[in-house]
Amino acid sequence: MTSSGTAHPYSVEEGMVLVRQARHVVEAVTTSLRFDKRIMQEQLYKFTQRYGLFVTIEFYPTKVMRGCMGVAEPIAPVGQLLVEAALSAASEDPRFVPVSRHELDSLIFEVSILSEPQQIKARTSAGIPRQIKVGRDGLLIRYGYRSGLILPTIAVGEGWNAESFLNNVCIKAGLAQHTWKVHDVSLYKFTTQVFREKEPMGDVEEVILK
Repeated sequence: MTSSGTAHPYSVEEGMVLVRQARHVVEAVTTSLRFDKRIMQEQLYKFTQRYGLFVTIEFYPTKVMRGCMGVAEPIAPVGQLLVEAALSAASEDPRFVPVSRHELDSLIFEVSILSEPQQIKARTSAGIPRQIKVGRDGLLIRYGYRSGLILPTIAVGEGWNAESFLNNVCIKAGLAQHTWKVHDVSLYKFTTQVFREKEPMGDVEEVILK
């Protein structure tokens, strides 16, 4: 099963399983010399649907980012992508040093399930911001060999309007901030279903963006 339109496939209970497994993956890889990724993925054998997925790690209670990685396209089952994204967020995000086991008690984990990206098309660049709803949409830009993605939760947290959101996704891709106005740029929007720990190792809630 692949996604289209909006992605809200999971119950809070299922979201709790995903978030706790993301934490468990990072705990295991930072505290044990023996880590078997395959076993971790097999523990999520029920999550066979295909959606894009990101894992975000933040400091608690400040919500300062500690790592965020994933993939936009539904290239593999969610159970597989969850383990890959958690590992990447903890150890491969180029903006941060790898997470250490000493930090785990001060971190919260968040899992975002992405709908399939839908290309944004407009006759002129002036029409592009009108197709984006901050609080609902995430953005993905591709131009040449560069690409960048920003989740909806980031735009809400930063208080951006649609144009600021577009400027910042360009910057994220290493492009000039107004590249979204270039005629041959590829822009996409997507929605997310987000599950997050309320506190480190605490209850998991579904985040409703407004």
